[in-house]
Amino acid sequence: MRNIQQRLIDAPAGRLGALLDRAATADDRLWPVPAWPPLVLDAGLTPGSRGGHGPIRYSVCEYEPGRRARFLFDQATGLDGHHEFLITAQGPDHCRLTHTITCTVRGRMRILWPLAIRWLHEALIHDLFDNAERAATGRLSRRPARWSPWVRLLRRVWASRRS
Repeated sequence: MRNIQQRLIDAPAGRLGALLDRAATADDRLWPVPAWPPLVLDAGLTPGSRGGHGPIRYSVCEYEPGRRARFLFDQATGLDGHHEFLITAQGPDHCRLTHTITCTVRGRMRILWPLAIRWLHEALIHDLFDNAERAATGRLSRRPARWSPWVRLLRRVWASRRS
């Protein structure tokens, strides 16, 4: 399975890269908290650092400061593979932020991914892209991301199960 989300942002790649470098820190301006479970990594973006968000667990396997962070899913997630954030310059004043998942699904994730996790994941990533654009440019060039009725329902069900 391959899932790719991307957004062109009207800011230099270096500006967005500096934001990526602060992921999972007290000064993280990308991760969309409190709307989503926080991104927690026990040693930041250092390779070998472990953590994740909510029930999705992974470890940092590669990190290129200001450009790319790749995470290897823990076996228990039912996702065999990785996900990554990549920043690519699109000229001096524009860059592309891409999030890619490349993995195979197994076990109960064969059902959970297409029914629920995929939709929650994509909503989270679009919220993160909004944060990235706001932090890098001071504004959004489009309307803020909106959760679909399905995502809102899934979040209500999830919240009721955690209570």
